[in-house]
Amino acid sequence: MTTVLQSLSTELAEAVESAGRAVVAIHARRRIPASGVHWRPGVIVATHHTINRDENITVTLPDGTTAPASLAGRDPSTDLAVLKLVAQSVPTASLRTDLPPKVGELVIALGRPGPGVTASWGVVSRVDGPWRTWHGAEIDSLLRLDLAIYDGFSGGPLIDAGGRVLGINTSALARGVPVTIPVATVERVVTELLERGNIRRAYLGIGTHPVRVPESLARKLELQVDVALLIVSVEQGGPADRDGLLLGDVLLELDGAAVRDPTDVLAKLGGDRVGRSLAARVIRGGQVKTLQLTPGERPTSRAA
Repeated sequence: MTTVLQSLSTELAEAVESAGRAVVAIHARRRIPASGVHWRPGVIVATHHTINRDENITVTLPDGTTAPASLAGRDPSTDLAVLKLVAQSVPTASLRTDLPPKVGELVIALGRPGPGVTASWGVVSRVDGPWRTWHGAEIDSLLRLDLAIYDGFSGGPLIDAGGRVLGINTSALARGVPVTIPVATVERVVTELLERGNIRRAYLGIGTHPVRVPESLARKLELQVDVALLIVSVEQGGPADRDGLLLGDVLLELDGAAVRDPTDVLAKLGGDRVGRSLAARVIRGGQVKTLQLTPGERPTSRAA
């Protein structure tokens, strides 16, 4: 048994040492440094919530030297940011793309909140299908962890026992519960941020709240729904305001699909919907009315 434990301990330490060569410390906030991963040559992936300024950003490299970095783009919806590092010979991360993580798999979270690399190990506690963040971005898979994410760990990698990166860790997407943004999502976001500097998403400029449709009204209007969305705010001059949606309308359907939760609206507002009309069925004054809404491109501070 001792030999097995010693072998496991040695292999984990070697995985940390290997993967840690691509982990950097990012100085872009007043508190302790955050972590980042040298994802592609000259490209560092970090978390949006730990990058508090757009300029005067420096990174501490694995060899202890410090280098300037520039912000290439950020996406609050996935909590990802991309930095560019010029003329530095830092190893890039080894990405695991051939096999998805399994529940119970031994994993290690890495960070560099200072000169040295730090580690926290545990298991993958849950793996599920695609999910949507509270900002409306789709994450390819849910990876929930049973391990500690310490201060400065957000932006660091989750690695397997072989040192391959499974994704980027963050504590900002699931109300303080540590989750990992999988490699597939990171790759997609990084590519778009490098091309555009931001992620293109549609918005209507509305706030909604689920409400129960009275049974008598549902019968009268021949509706097949019991829950819909009350429009509780309409941004002045926003897309929905321009197209005639009113405060107090009850949204039943968007683009032919019933909406029961605000995330149902966000699901219809991908980047490909900017400028393309959506049919919206609403209850107004006790009658069902159909409006044509044309989403605009969402500013980063808007939710829907």
